[in-house]
Amino acid sequence: MMVLSIVLCFRQMERRFASGSSDCTIRIWDVSSGQCENTLQGHDWINSVVFSSNGTKIASGSNDCTIRIWDVSSGQCENTLQGHNNWVNSVVFSSNGTKIASGSSDCTIRIWD
Repeated sequence: MMVLSIVLCFRQMERRFASGSSDCTIRIWDVSSGQCENTLQGHDWINSVVFSSNGTKIASGSNDCTIRIWDVSSGQCENTLQGHNNWVNSVVFSSNGTKIASGSSDCTIRIWD
């Protein structure tokens, strides 16, 4: 397994980080204990993960050409965004969490509501 993306979320008492890997999983980790809290599945090879500013959502980009929005507490995929024609290499939430930007190997950047 190759880890491709790591993102930190430090909000008050919530000290977590998420990793996206070539094993097609996103793992949410507790920083203090080093334990995996949850494993999210549903993508192909994962290139990018990011927490929303409030720490309640994760966006992920994958070789399956999609962006998925995950609920951190339940681990469920809430939405799958389709529109890229090649690997999604990067994802980021806007500062207010209402939009996502994604960059792809199809040479496009997309803004999602």
